[in-house]
Amino acid sequence: MRIIVFFDLPVVRKKERKIYSQFRRFLLNDGYDMVQFSVYSRLCNGTDMTDKHLKRLSASLPEKGSIRCLTVTEKQYEEMKFLVGKPTVKERKVNTEQLSLF
Repeated sequence: MRIIVFFDLPVVRKKERKIYSQFRRFLLNDGYDMVQFSVYSRLCNGTDMTDKHLKRLSASLPEKGSIRCLTVTEKQYEEMKFLVGKPTVKERKVNTEQLSLF
């Protein structure tokens, strides 16, 4: 399964930029990879792990902005169409078979 996080946070003031950076750092430290600007994805091995990371995400939300989360299966994620561009290096390297080996 994958968790996809979409967010739009204010970055006008210095304090808002700091909050944005802290949230982005949280995502990266928690194992999320950037798919596009303000769109991050994390590979999870089952619903228990997905629930665990959704709780961690909920505990780290900033007060302002818009943050959305979508949970999809790996099969659904693989069906994503690239209209312009191509998969990142990380997307090409990691797949579900490799995850189950760990």
